[in-house]
Order: sequence, then C-alpha cells, then structure tokens
Amino acid sequence: MEYLYWIFISVYVIVVVATIINVLMDNRLPVKTMAWVMVLAFMPVVGIVLYFFFGQDTRKEKLISQHSLDLLTKRSMLEFAVQTDLKVPDGSETLVKLFASQNWAMPFKDNAVDIYTTGYDFFSSLFREIGAAKSSIHLDTYIFDHDSLGQLLADMLIDKAREGVEVRVIYDDVGCWNVHDSFFKRMRDAGIKVMPFMPVRFPAFTSKVNYRNHRKLCVIDGRVGFIGGMNVAKRYVTGTDGHSWRDTHLKIVGGAVYAIQRAFLIDWYFVSGTLITDRRYYPELLGNVKNDIVIQIVTSSPVEKWPDIMQGYVRILLEARRYVYIETPYFLPTETVMSAMRIAALAGVDVRIMIPRHGDAKFVEWASRSYVFETIQAGVKVYLYRPGFLHSKLLVCDDIVCTCGSTNVDFRSFENNFEANAFIYDRETTLRFKQIFMDDIKECNFVTERMISRKRPFAQRLWESVVRLLSPLL
Repeated sequence: MEYLYWIFISVYVIVVVATIINVLMDNRLPVKTMAWVMVLAFMPVVGIVLYFFFGQDTRKEKLISQHSLDLLTKRSMLEFAVQTDLKVPDGSETLVKLFASQNWAMPFKDNAVDIYTTGYDFFSSLFREIGAAKSSIHLDTYIFDHDSLGQLLADMLIDKAREGVEVRVIYDDVGCWNVHDSFFKRMRDAGIKVMPFMPVRFPAFTSKVNYRNHRKLCVIDGRVGFIGGMNVAKRYVTGTDGHSWRDTHLKIVGGAVYAIQRAFLIDWYFVSGTLITDRRYYPELLGNVKNDIVIQIVTSSPVEKWPDIMQGYVRILLEARRYVYIETPYFLPTETVMSAMRIAALAGVDVRIMIPRHGDAKFVEWASRSYVFETIQAGVKVYLYRPGFLHSKLLVCDDIVCTCGSTNVDFRSFENNFEANAFIYDRETTLRFKQIFMDDIKECNFVTERMISRKRPFAQRLWESVVRLLSPLL
C-alpha cells in the first residue's frame, strides 16, 4: 500500500504546482498572487479546495457579448443624446469623462434625490412606489431574505403581478443561500420572473465565493429608481440589541433612472439570456424635474477591463483639495486606494473614514485593524460607529461630488463583486451627504494612534498582521 501513498503525494504535488503556475500566469496583483501561493503551499488539501471555490479568475471570460451590450445600452444612450444644456460642475469634468469613457456611464441631468438613512424610511418609500406601479417593477438585490419584511415585499410583488404589472427579480444565489427555494417558487408561480445570479451547488461552502452580484437596484415603471446599500432584510428595520443596521439608500426621479434601468437589464440578460430593449422601459419623463443635478450610475464587475468604481475613488482622493469623508462597513483597501488615501492625507486633505466599532465578521474585523493603524499614521482620521452595525457605503468630497451605492472599501467590492454606485455632482446634494456624515460622527469614537498602540498586545498585533496577508482573498 505504500506505493499508493507515494502516487497520491506525487499527484497532489503536480496539481499544486500546476495550480500555482496558473495563478502566476493570471498576472494578478502581486499581493493577491502571493496570498494564493502561500495558501496553496502551506495549507495542504485545504488550499486546493479554497482555490477551487474562491480563487479561480473569470475576468478573461466574455460573459456578455459586445453586440448585446451595445443593444442594451442603445436606449439609455438615445435618452442621453436628447439632453440639452448639460452642465457638469467645475472640478468634476475629469471624473465624469473617466466614467463615460470606460464604463459608458453617461451623465444625466434633471434629477430629484431622496436620501434614506433608516430602513423604515427606505422600505416605506419602496412599498409606496411599488403599490403605485402600473407597468413594470425591476428588482436586483444581493439578499432577499424570507423574514417578515421579505414576505411582505413578496406579497406586494405577487399582488402587482396579478394586476398585470411585469415583475422581474434578480437575487444573488450565494447571498440568499439560506433562503428556501419555496420562497422564490411562490413568486414564480404567481407570474413573477425570478432569476438567481450565478447559482452554486454547494452554498454552505461558498458563502463568500467569487463572483457575486452585490448590487441593490430597483426601477419602477422606468421613472423611479432606487440604489444604495440596503438589502431586503428585516435587520435594517429592527436590527439587534435595540439597533437596526445603519445604511444609506437613494430614491432617484429623473434622467438617471434610465441608467439604473440599463444596469438592471444588463444583469437580466446576464442571468436569463433575454435581451430587453423595448422603448417602453425608457418612458418619456414627466418633466416636473428640471435642474442641474447631474448623476452617473457607475457599475463595476470582474468581467470588465478596469475596476471602474475603484478608479473613481482614487481619482476623487487624488484631486481632493479640502476633504474626503467615507463610510464603509468593511475596510480592506487595495494598495491603490490605500496609497491615494495616504497621499491625500499627507498633502493636507482632511480624510476621514467611518467604520463599525464591531463588524459582522470577526476575520474581516481582525484584518482591517492593521489598515486602520496604517491610515492613522498617515494622518487619516478614523471613527468607530457605536450603535449597531454601520453598513453604509458613501463618499463625499469638497462640497462637489458624493457617491452612494453597494461598494465597500475592500478588495471584494473593488475587484470581484458586481457593484453599482450613483455619483452625484451637485453642491446642495453633496452638503446633505456631508451633514449625514457629521451626524453619524456624533455616534462614533475617534481613534488615535496612541489608543491603538497602547491597547493592543503584541500577540494581537501579530495575529492581525498575519490575517492581513489574506485580506485580498476575503
């Protein structure tokens, strides 16, 4: 039997070496390549399993043809073309051009923006708009929980489908791994078109598998759009320990809804293979919103050539003159973003990061602490949000530009997930976001370099540094 042992060892070594070569040939970021090489070399068997579920790079696969993408973009492009007197605020021209050239994220004017910072306000507005729907409801969400709030939304969608409204729902298969199939079957049986995003066979082993649709979008009748960070889950309303999850979500009425619709229809083609380009999904706007609030809906995904949203964050940080305020539930920045933060802070820009005092994933919380210490050393101000879990993803800069969406400041959002953010170019709206950040600061603890170095024992700091090596994989 000894020869079987050596055969197994030989085959295993060949598989590991071949896998390492494959990782090297992918030409990923060096830090990510080294992380996977370490996992494969020093975690026998487990490393291969982890790579199978989490490490395979699908960026080179063409998952949607350029012809189909052009057709899906055609309607929103036509609506963009008919705009007149589009004025981009001074200081934002290069960022707008960046997104327009690489992401086809066209800037739309004439927008009204409502900002929701509680689940109660957001879901009340969402339910009200769904109740008024006449032709179509398009919902794209990472988590569609089967709790009482999810059941209520499902009932409303079923009622609208029975009224003859077209209802389409995309949910992420991994994000909903603990939601029973019968929950979605009930909606399908009522006439709702429900599709999972990238179904997986072993959800218990792939709760953080690459690559997931993390977007939270909803478009009603082609005229009202929602985008932000809130999933469909009761935790945003009731929460735990007396605190609901703190998040930020937007309702947009105006030209930018065309761009949200485009994002949804591209995802719908991705999951269903159905090309929807009908003009009725881009109806003529009512005309009661006339202003110079310019919005771009920017999406990013692992199948695109560039990490678009990440590059936007970097551009904002490097062009900032006075301040950049960021809220994020997870802080595992790529080296590019980390460098931009460091450069901005050292140049005298007031850079502030707000993260939860306690995360919902211990491993991620441990890994983020070394990044927090590094940013503080460069002069970035870090705040820990106390009441409940901060799930908000927003950025505001220089009273010029703000953004809100599904993107976290971490490797997974910037490089692996399918994400969507609204970038808004308007002083008044930016000041509203700035006030939200300042109100949240009142619920935070300010972190100093002395506090971190004094309170953390050596063993803890060593463990955090070790865990940091795996941050590109989290």
